[in-house]
Amino acid sequence: MSLPSWLNDLECSASTIQFSQWLGFIFLSPCSQRILFSSIDLVFLLSLFVFGLQKLCSRFMFKRNINSASINEPLLEETNKSSYTVTLWFKLTVVVACLLSIAYTVLCVLSFIRGVSTSWKLIEGLFWLVQALTFLAISVLVAHEKKVKAVVHPISLRLYWIAHFVIVVLFAACAIIRLVTKTEYLDEYVMIDDILFLVSFPFSAFLFVVAIYGSSGISIFTENGIGPNLVTEQNGLNWRESNVSGYANASLLSRGTWYWMNPLITKGYESPLALDDVPTLPADHKAQRMADLFEMNWPKEGENLKNPVRDTLIRCFWKQIAFTALLSLLRLSVMYIGPMLIQNFVDYTSGDRSNPFEGYYLISILFLAKIIEVLSSHQFNFQCARLGMLIRSSLITSLYKKGLRLSCSSRQDHGVGQIVNHMAVDAQQLSDMMPQLHPIWMTPLQIGVALFLLYSSVGLSVIAAIITVIGTMFFTLWITRKNNKFQYHIMRNKDSRMKATNEMLGNMRVIKFQAWEEHFNKRIQTFRDLEYGWLSKFMYAVSTNMVVLWNIPIIMAVLTFGLALWLNVVRLDAGTVFTATTIFRILQEPIRTFPQALISVSQAMVSLGRLDGFMTSKELENSSVERVLGCGGRTAVEVNGGNFSWDDKDGIANLKDVNITIKKGELAAIVGTVGSGKSSLLASILGEMHKISGEVRVCGTTSYVAQTSWIQNATIEENILFGSPMNRKMYEEVLRVCCLQKDMEIMEHGDQTEIGERGINLSGGQKQRIQLARAVYQDCDIYLLDDVFSAVDAETGSEIFKECVRGALRYKTVLLVTHQVDFLHNADLILVMRDGKIVESGRYEPLLKAGLDFGALVAAHETSMELVETSTTVACDNSLERPKSPLASSSPKKPIGENGVLAQSNSKKGNSKLIEEEERESGQVSFGVYKQYFTEAFGWWGVAGVLLISLLWQGSTMGSDYWLAYETSADRDFIPSLFITVYAIFGVVSCVFVLGRAFFVTYLGLKTTQSFFHRILHSILHAPMSFFDTTPSGRILSRASSDQANIDFLIPFFLSMTIAMYFSLLGVLVITCQYAWPTVFCLVPLIWLNIWYRGYYLASSRELTRLDQITKAPVIHHFSETISGVMTIRCFRKQGRFIQENIDKVNANLRMDFHNNGSNEWLGFRLELMGCLVLCVSASFLILLPSTIIKPENVGLTLSYGLSLNGVLFWTVYLSCFVENRMVSVERIKQFISIPSEAEWKMTESLPSPDWPNSGNIDITNLQVRYRSNTPLVLKGITLGICGGDKIGVVGRTGSGKSTLIQVFFRLVEPCGGKIIIDGLDICKLGLHDLRSRFGIIPQDPVLFQGTVRSNIDPIGLYSDEDIWKSLERCQLKDVVAEKPEKLDAPVVDSGDNWSVGQRQLLCLGRVMLKHSKILFMDEATASVDSQTDAIIQKIIREEFKDCTIITIAHRIPTVIDCDKVLVIDAGLAKEYDAPSKLLERPSLFAALVQEYSNRSSGL
Repeated sequence: MSLPSWLNDLECSASTIQFSQWLGFIFLSPCSQRILFSSIDLVFLLSLFVFGLQKLCSRFMFKRNINSASINEPLLEETNKSSYTVTLWFKLTVVVACLLSIAYTVLCVLSFIRGVSTSWKLIEGLFWLVQALTFLAISVLVAHEKKVKAVVHPISLRLYWIAHFVIVVLFAACAIIRLVTKTEYLDEYVMIDDILFLVSFPFSAFLFVVAIYGSSGISIFTENGIGPNLVTEQNGLNWRESNVSGYANASLLSRGTWYWMNPLITKGYESPLALDDVPTLPADHKAQRMADLFEMNWPKEGENLKNPVRDTLIRCFWKQIAFTALLSLLRLSVMYIGPMLIQNFVDYTSGDRSNPFEGYYLISILFLAKIIEVLSSHQFNFQCARLGMLIRSSLITSLYKKGLRLSCSSRQDHGVGQIVNHMAVDAQQLSDMMPQLHPIWMTPLQIGVALFLLYSSVGLSVIAAIITVIGTMFFTLWITRKNNKFQYHIMRNKDSRMKATNEMLGNMRVIKFQAWEEHFNKRIQTFRDLEYGWLSKFMYAVSTNMVVLWNIPIIMAVLTFGLALWLNVVRLDAGTVFTATTIFRILQEPIRTFPQALISVSQAMVSLGRLDGFMTSKELENSSVERVLGCGGRTAVEVNGGNFSWDDKDGIANLKDVNITIKKGELAAIVGTVGSGKSSLLASILGEMHKISGEVRVCGTTSYVAQTSWIQNATIEENILFGSPMNRKMYEEVLRVCCLQKDMEIMEHGDQTEIGERGINLSGGQKQRIQLARAVYQDCDIYLLDDVFSAVDAETGSEIFKECVRGALRYKTVLLVTHQVDFLHNADLILVMRDGKIVESGRYEPLLKAGLDFGALVAAHETSMELVETSTTVACDNSLERPKSPLASSSPKKPIGENGVLAQSNSKKGNSKLIEEEERESGQVSFGVYKQYFTEAFGWWGVAGVLLISLLWQGSTMGSDYWLAYETSADRDFIPSLFITVYAIFGVVSCVFVLGRAFFVTYLGLKTTQSFFHRILHSILHAPMSFFDTTPSGRILSRASSDQANIDFLIPFFLSMTIAMYFSLLGVLVITCQYAWPTVFCLVPLIWLNIWYRGYYLASSRELTRLDQITKAPVIHHFSETISGVMTIRCFRKQGRFIQENIDKVNANLRMDFHNNGSNEWLGFRLELMGCLVLCVSASFLILLPSTIIKPENVGLTLSYGLSLNGVLFWTVYLSCFVENRMVSVERIKQFISIPSEAEWKMTESLPSPDWPNSGNIDITNLQVRYRSNTPLVLKGITLGICGGDKIGVVGRTGSGKSTLIQVFFRLVEPCGGKIIIDGLDICKLGLHDLRSRFGIIPQDPVLFQGTVRSNIDPIGLYSDEDIWKSLERCQLKDVVAEKPEKLDAPVVDSGDNWSVGQRQLLCLGRVMLKHSKILFMDEATASVDSQTDAIIQKIIREEFKDCTIITIAHRIPTVIDCDKVLVIDAGLAKEYDAPSKLLERPSLFAALVQEYSNRSSGL
């Protein structure tokens, strides 16, 4: 084998030769090589010279400007003043550069000593001179880096080292060829050069690695000791954080090969990743940057865009979209090279070996094409996932900001559940759509190229393929349109289900009190059944689509080959047949991805439409209130001609003709009956209502305390500070004036106690006082207090009024909504409201004399006080000294939350957290999780069925290809009819098995997902109340939305794909090893490497998926919490702080997503690379082995399968990992399926009689209660008896255990000792529903559910309309409901926000009146209604329930003063229990309480 002549030719010019020979001369001739090398060196030296000259010129021209920073900068970028260390890396770089410089200098000197008589010798001498100068300059430059503390090498130097390495490789290769072939050297110096280049190769390779890595080896430490990665970037770029993602500073090669992921994946392999192990996002990927970008590109006013969200996203990310399109084109341009080479391989192995190097050229081209394909496809995947992540980030933050700006009616229109779906589902849909975007336009191009190549192989018979493709495309388009419709209905019903689930979770206590679990189970199940119906249609449609797409290659092959035989246009030899079948397989991808892309895009379009609707919803008008800070004058609040509405659209005024002027420093009280518009007046001043007409002017900052407490899931201190800096003196004073000091003392962790979701572990009074403290601490000018005294006892209320309202706030402007007439004497202005109008205004005495509405309110209050005062007189006559009221007791007691959770959050010392970190598994997903999923529907028989069908399908597919190889062999007589008949039979059998597998897997998946849904819903409804107290609703909602979606669709779909890919891989390996048999030796290491890489990758990927799920829940929880308290947040102008919290939570979640995507491509790139190497090794064996061993038709068959090896290998491992990551959803749902359950709802062996309780006798014996086994007793041995029909009043200090006693009756908390016997039955031996359904209760928080008045009064539908109207009449709501056009079907929105708090309490009362239970519990049932309405209600209750046992908890003494008996609870003990008259006859705690209540008016 002769070598090209120019390998040893010292001439520097070539004779007239062909282009390919000319290229060989340029790159392989010693003279040309040296000229080429020298040119690169000179370009590098010239660039250094230009930079240096620029600096010198700048200094010369601007030498007078001593402040010019840019002029005095060194050539290399210097870091900030700091200490540094020089590592071995830097020292080795300097040593290598110096060694090469010395070696090149020696050779240069030797070259000139021997003379330059010929052109070759001159070029040789100059070449070594340029080399010596270049490396001398490099040595100086690298040494100079130490002086300026450059942590990275200049880019020009790194590029030079890369180019230097490439050329040294070329020189070394030529040297090896010359040495191996023992070529006679024409010049001895050429041999010396060859030896030098072989010696310098490792040095050059080291510099190549340095260039790729980029680091100079100099580590910087700033003055504060922060580590080497914390370096300030010049020109205003942000700091590199100590734990920032490696992507931020990665070199081009590192990004190209995902080398930057190595540290994280290694860490994850060594030990399970924790939250802090995952690096933060690069600065340009953070949510704040994305939010700003989205906002900047949002359509300006006047731009009436039909799809604003879509257009904004395109404006933000068009560059990234264009880049991914470029990558997609690059992949397309190389993916068809493999199939086109099959004919060449078959021809070569058939004996056409005219060029000895042709085989190696073919392998080299194949390898290069596959490398480019692998690199471009994985970069495409990563960049699309990255783009999707950025889109999700910008959408979530923008949705959150929008949520803070929504008007009240917009907020009610959407509801929390739907908005959560916008964040959790719609944003995710758009993110997932990005990889599917380009196939929409790429598919026609891809198919066009494939059909052209097919035409060049099979001629006119390509018509069959064209018709099949067109038919398939039309079919998939039709199916996609169907899927679009199905998807829309799935999303709509999912919204309804999520809304109902969210509502259920928020009001679980009331649901358990009323024994409505079955009703809510049916309600959610109804929504789920509708969703499941559409889901089934969607899944079967997708399966039908997949059946067609999996069968397309064989259908196309049968039709094309059949037409080719019929037309007789082409001879079907092995090369033609296997080139065609490979193209058919490649065609399968665009045809398969196109409908998927259409589905994804159609889903995204639905999501975009929903997002457009939300993002263009009506916002609050900031201009509706004129806010002036630091204004002069006496007026603080002024409203002129104000007409306001809660609804933006209908324009019907809820507040009419409002005209008020409140001066600075005044206390203005707002009074009126229930539903008169008191809270609405405050909302109009805050700008929360839609202003129809008029002017509102507010002078100064505003502070707001809502009627319904809004408390964050944070510590008490954090709730009070509300983002403001700590001023310890002011903070202590605020605790004092809000009567919170005693609460802090008796809580184990004081103000560091964590408050549960919605203030679950605090009593109503504690919540109210904490939000009052929050308002006072903000030190604003104007305070709007909405009925702050309703939830606190009399003495605490008086104390707060004196110390806070008239004390700490005495110089502030206060607008106080109240039903406490006692406080009105002190008011500077009283506004009396009726039907949305201010009907009276003035001071107390003039209004009282007028005898109108205000007079009626005062008269009602005085009537209720008469009995109290009479009782007090008796008490005063009979006692000279009385004990202190329990309300004023200072003994340390454990406060008990209204919801049965100790205000001490946890019994463990030092731990103030109530809400624990979310439980997560670690390590691989257990076999038990897989087993539960696989066997949920039909046990192991279902699994066996799927595997058997898949095996038969793969067998039939391979059989058809074996038949092709057999029939197209050169030594076989070809019988067209037999060939096409057998091939068609194989095709039909394959189609049947694909159809069977697809539909069977879909059926199994649907049965499994429905089973899981039933089980988790059952588990949550049966969970004890303590579970909801300590589990944020976001955790449950994330399982109900994203985890359920994974089990609904992703897991069954991708599990089916994974099984199919495993069998496909088996087929590829069998055929490859059968014919390229030496490949067997590569197979063992290949399989081992794949298993090792899978395990290595999965350790990190699995934990990242778990962390992704865990960090997603806080985003949802924070959002729903924000929406609930949006009025408070807006009033305090804290939107910025809450937006930042949202951004932090989004960043925490997205960094998991980003690194998970990175790890996916890290694995994929390496696996496909290995697949390429095995393919090329197999191809080498096909070429090296003689054609007598491997037949040409088997070469075609092997390459036909082998070309897909890298793809099949990657997808098999990747899909199995993807399924394992998604199985985390099964794992998470399994966690909630196995939560401990409360007692049985029904016990057949101990059913109470239908009329139980028939008399209402209650005997409590030594009742002891604790919330958890390791917490102290809350009720400490209460013993008392209640006769049937008695009316019992329960009083005591806030947090003394009153509400807990009621919860024990309903067994929301189980007693740990003692008994409660009701009409002869021990309540602990009854089923929970049998017990709870027999009692009536009006809880402390009035809860309404979304629906209608009818569905709220009678959720289960047991009563007639006539009964409901009677109930409404008795609870004073008949007129209000009758005025509404829809009557009983009048809407009730989320949480009943379109009804006042007082009206909500009356509706709750209506429920109880309808039920008419023998035993009735009232927990502050009339706290939010005025005295007039309260008196009427109490009278009605006594009339309606005169034969019933009533247990009433109340802070209003008139409510309990005429009870048969009063129970005084203090620190969990029944301190007093007797008739009120008897307790008042002797010194008692109750008498002290009555005295305080009657005296408080005079004391204020």
